[in-house]
Amino acid sequence: MHGHLVLEHLLHRDRLIVAIGTATVAALAWAYLASGAGMDTDMMADMPDMAPMPWTPLYAALLFVMWWVMMIAMMAPSAAPTVLLYATVKRKQQSAPRAAIDAWTFLAGYLVTWAGFSVVAVLAQWALERLGLLSMAMASTSAFLGGGILVAAGLYQFTPLKRACLRYCESPLLFLTRHWRPGTSGAFGMGLRHGSYCVGCCWFLMALLFVSGVMNLLWIIGIALYVAGEKLLPFGRRLSQAAGVILILSGTIVLARAW
Repeated sequence: MHGHLVLEHLLHRDRLIVAIGTATVAALAWAYLASGAGMDTDMMADMPDMAPMPWTPLYAALLFVMWWVMMIAMMAPSAAPTVLLYATVKRKQQSAPRAAIDAWTFLAGYLVTWAGFSVVAVLAQWALERLGLLSMAMASTSAFLGGGILVAAGLYQFTPLKRACLRYCESPLLFLTRHWRPGTSGAFGMGLRHGSYCVGCCWFLMALLFVSGVMNLLWIIGIALYVAGEKLLPFGRRLSQAAGVILILSGTIVLARAW
């Protein structure tokens, strides 16, 4: 009887459970990245000018896992407000266990969207390596490529698509109001849609990793902090525009030096 009461008490703490679970997922992802994500980062650092690893199905799968875990580490924290607000609304509609399950389903849909992005990132990495534009450290070997990505990422900050996607990412209430769907399948679909907005908002920022090195932990942390600030701070849109200007200027300097 006592055990049943404890379980019931925990289930009524569904928002806390979802919050702790989301934080745990993000923490595990960061730990995996910090350990090297299955890559020999010491060799990458010591021999950055070596040719990249030969591509095999196993290597491609390892890269996919690396990219997906990276996206989970970077994006799950900034998605937490939307997931928690969703859990709160569901808790008012139905039982605590069902609300927690649907909140996890929402998060799963969100992360699946970033899995799709990770597939595209792996294909882009393969193409760049085939063209000889990436080093052993998975960083650009071409100033024109690096500068071009910086300028393009900066220009994208001012596009209508960026503004439209950021609008839903920075306002969980607006997203839930506009795109609410009932049931568990609806939760998964909403997670997919929210993830799509986040991909649309941040995909060019993730491309910056090809400039610095895909496994450059400092850049990963920096981009993650920026993304969180852009979505969660009240001056996120001004921050987005300021970042755009900085990226354009940085890319222009890199391209000017390459001539």
